[in-house]
Amino acid sequence: MNANSRRRSRPAGWTWRRGQGLAWAVLALLGAPFVFGVAGCARPAPATKTEAKKPERYPLTGEILKIDPEHKVLVVRHDEIKGYMPAMTMEFGVSAGDIAVAKVGQRIRAQLIPSETGDIRLEKIWPDDNATKAAIQSSALQLRQDTHTRGKSVYREVGEAAPDFALYDQEGRVVQSARFRGKQVMLNFIFTRCPVATMCPAATAKMQATQKLAREAGVTNLELVSITLDPAFDTPGVLKDYAMARGIDTSNFSFLTGPETAIRDLLAQFGIIAEFEGDLIKHTLATLLIDPNGRIAHRADGSLWEPRDFVAKMKRQ
Repeated sequence: MNANSRRRSRPAGWTWRRGQGLAWAVLALLGAPFVFGVAGCARPAPATKTEAKKPERYPLTGEILKIDPEHKVLVVRHDEIKGYMPAMTMEFGVSAGDIAVAKVGQRIRAQLIPSETGDIRLEKIWPDDNATKAAIQSSALQLRQDTHTRGKSVYREVGEAAPDFALYDQEGRVVQSARFRGKQVMLNFIFTRCPVATMCPAATAKMQATQKLAREAGVTNLELVSITLDPAFDTPGVLKDYAMARGIDTSNFSFLTGPETAIRDLLAQFGIIAEFEGDLIKHTLATLLIDPNGRIAHRADGSLWEPRDFVAKMKRQ
């Protein structure tokens, strides 16, 4: 039995070993233990009874009328919020990432969060125009059908075509996989709240290092893609914050998010195991290289791969 055939199978169970503050995921596949890699990125712990009560949140839809980057404020003409307030035009505080991706005239959906001081903020901001939603939803449905059709053969091996998708990037734009045809694509999965230095932060740093080495080596047709494991939290604005905080050059580096169903189908097709359990995301790590024809050319499981090895493979494409 080779490694690829083992990856096709769903893990029979998880066994945890604690060591130096990290959790290791040991997967039993077809009765034989197989270590995929480090897992157990902790999410923020839920509030305890002694902590302050979480603020109320209200779903909001509306249109951006004005953007004030200096004060991180959006002026939004919002629809009626049933049980809270009628339709009106208001100012809302937002994050630096949300300000950076906001566009005048854009329809959005978000969560309104009032405070005791009278300030009102918006979080979890998503594009909400009909054309954008239709493109994302249609792609998610096709991906769902493809995953179902592939059944036990859902995992795509090296040499197979990568799945098609449409997701939002860190600018709030719809990115379709067809955009990358003719390019080499280096792809992985991360999430912005991952606190374990040897997991997602290390993976992002290695992607940045590869980006720099590839440019120095004269590789001009490279696109880097990181897809979130946590779409419930990682909105386009959150991904923008993540990229800005790390000084990432996004000219050819996209951070993608979208419907949870689409993310789960991509995880299955790329052979990434990720499960939420309380305040943990248990997940495996993999980095893939997709050739200009859209086929998976190389895969490195775990976190021990070297950027220079990927660049060497890119130069041979």
